[in-house]
Amino acid sequence: MNSRIKVAAVSYLNTKPLLYGIEKSEIIKDIDLILDYPSELAKKLQAGTIDLALVPVAAIPTIKDATIISNYGIASNGNVVSVALFSEVPLARIKKVYLDYQSRTSVKLAQILLENYWKIKVELLPAHENYIEDIKTTTAGVIIGDRALKNLDKFKYNYDLSAAWKNHTGLDFVFAAWVANKKLPQQFVDMFNAANENGLNHLDIVIAQNPCSYYDLNTYFTKNIQFLLDENKKQGLELFLSKLGN
Repeated sequence: MNSRIKVAAVSYLNTKPLLYGIEKSEIIKDIDLILDYPSELAKKLQAGTIDLALVPVAAIPTIKDATIISNYGIASNGNVVSVALFSEVPLARIKKVYLDYQSRTSVKLAQILLENYWKIKVELLPAHENYIEDIKTTTAGVIIGDRALKNLDKFKYNYDLSAAWKNHTGLDFVFAAWVANKKLPQQFVDMFNAANENGLNHLDIVIAQNPCSYYDLNTYFTKNIQFLLDENKKQGLELFLSKLGN
């Protein structure tokens, strides 16, 4: 290839298997790999400063010429554990909800569920850096990623957003997908898919390289996170994207 393809992802635990496969593949010689927050990846794709990123799917409609180029991503068919609404009171008593600033998809999913599934009216608040400390009394908060896993036992109530979506729609949920903002060579796409698959074939190594004291990564990578975007997940993604404009 004439120029290196700029590829970006987040460094959350849930991306480690995919990143391992990419870093251990021959494809690493042809790319510049960048790590950043999910919301920042979307901005960089929009600006055209990167070519391909594992972005929150809610950003797809905002990216010119957006195309999902891989069979792999971050999804779940039930409890994802790392994307949840945390509260000290039951749903019916929640008055305010902080929305985690790190992922547009989780924020929109929470809004859809609050309005259409749980059917409760709350005041939505943009999360500040230390908002988790303000989850108390009737104020709840959406927490995602590694921070969610670290806070699983901190609050009295924990409402898993992926499980709620599954109960609401009967479909799986896709949180992030590999999205390109331009047409990429088919040879690269094939190698990229193979690299992702290779990472998933070495979960034992990934787990050993990322010791985690607050959650069992074997459970997380094999029970909670689903990496292959099968038909049910694609249907769930299509439904979610259709709701973004509502």
